[in-house]
Amino acid sequence: MAVPAYSASRVLGANERVRVGFIGLGGRGRGSLGWFNELQEVEVAGLCDVDQGQVDRAKRDHSQATGTTDLRRIIEDDGIDAVVISACNHWHSLATIWACQAGKDVYVEKPGSHNIWEGRRMVEAARKYDRIVQGGTQQRSDPLQEELKDFLDSGALGAMKYVRLNRYGLRKSIGKRDTPLTPPANVDYDLWLGPAQDLPMYREQFHYDWHWVWNTGNGDLGNWGPHITDDLRNVVFRDQTGLPSRVVSGGGRLGWDDAGETPNTHFVYYQTDTVPVIMSVHNLPRAKGVDAGAVYERRRTGGFMVIECENGYYAGGRGGGSAHDLNGDVIQRFRGDGGRNHARNFIDAVRSRSRDDLKAEIEQTHYSSGWCHAGNIAWQLAEAESYDRDQAEARAADFEPWQDVIEDFHSHLAANEIDPSGADVRLGPWVDFDTENETLAGDSATPEGLALIRREYRQGFEVPEQV
Repeated sequence: MAVPAYSASRVLGANERVRVGFIGLGGRGRGSLGWFNELQEVEVAGLCDVDQGQVDRAKRDHSQATGTTDLRRIIEDDGIDAVVISACNHWHSLATIWACQAGKDVYVEKPGSHNIWEGRRMVEAARKYDRIVQGGTQQRSDPLQEELKDFLDSGALGAMKYVRLNRYGLRKSIGKRDTPLTPPANVDYDLWLGPAQDLPMYREQFHYDWHWVWNTGNGDLGNWGPHITDDLRNVVFRDQTGLPSRVVSGGGRLGWDDAGETPNTHFVYYQTDTVPVIMSVHNLPRAKGVDAGAVYERRRTGGFMVIECENGYYAGGRGGGSAHDLNGDVIQRFRGDGGRNHARNFIDAVRSRSRDDLKAEIEQTHYSSGWCHAGNIAWQLAEAESYDRDQAEARAADFEPWQDVIEDFHSHLAANEIDPSGADVRLGPWVDFDTENETLAGDSATPEGLALIRREYRQGFEVPEQV
């Protein structure tokens, strides 16, 4: 496949609208289209999805826009200034690189990449072609995050001890067919695959459930996770950390005998040079037959981020949170807007031509996505049915929050009537990362581990070694 030729982007006049093409028109893509369409500074100029039905639906409200199933037509169009990429995870990197090479600015959804290696290629492309590239972690445009930073700096909660990240959201089994799923007739399957391998699919639904297969998705840790790790890196680490230095992970795909490959109960310990981080991802119900998600038992909260400090803690989710003293009494409440101005932030930066104006510049999205990739790698390196609770606790025997995570995991399984001894629960080894070169380090740099830092690409859809 030919790479789009580079063309210099036009200089926007003071009253000219930014002409935007939208690549991917599923649920997330339609949501982003709605955000950008609200801006007077934006003209919806292109609509693209490999599913012709999605293109036809979008065209009903935007008849003036070019409609196509081939993202190359959008990227090559000299009448389009910027693209919004909401395609499947495995397309994010290559589509972004092609767009940068063609002189387009890019808003790309999370995770910014399908693996760590290609995430860095995206950053290199943004730099080489001097493009404005924004990640879709819209909470960075929420004033709450700056307010929370100021509050933590005030010393009201004292020094930070550790951070607990959580993602508790109900999901259902994706089913398992006896014969491979046939892609819908109105989908250009070759373009849908793009960089991914052509493997048989045994799930029931073609769309969306690609998230739970490694070939195309990154599981719940890579789906919701980049939002949460991005909160962590922005608020707690102030973007001063790249990848974590050491990671251990456990869990499994439990309670469902389906075609999914990614864990639905997943716990991770991230070591850094400053504050240690624990993360839990559970999408089974709080208890069997209960229509509610799990909670972080220590604080009885489903908050995405809990910052444990010497004099209290903060617990918050999307658009809000609260700080508490050691007795649990509320010290201060925080209200946010969910990042409703993230699209405007991107358009403002497109006009100013300054990446410093971006709230979620692509390098930060790369790092936050990389944390999730690292957690997945640590789990993928575990051997099947390798779990032993005593060994799990011994991974960080002197770190009490890790013991809390193990206890929460077992309590969650018991509440769902799952016996870990009879399930495919896995516990990975400690995995060391070379944070400077963004790869595995020391004994972790095995062929099996290094193969998870990047992937094999389908011919014609390779992410280039040099952008």
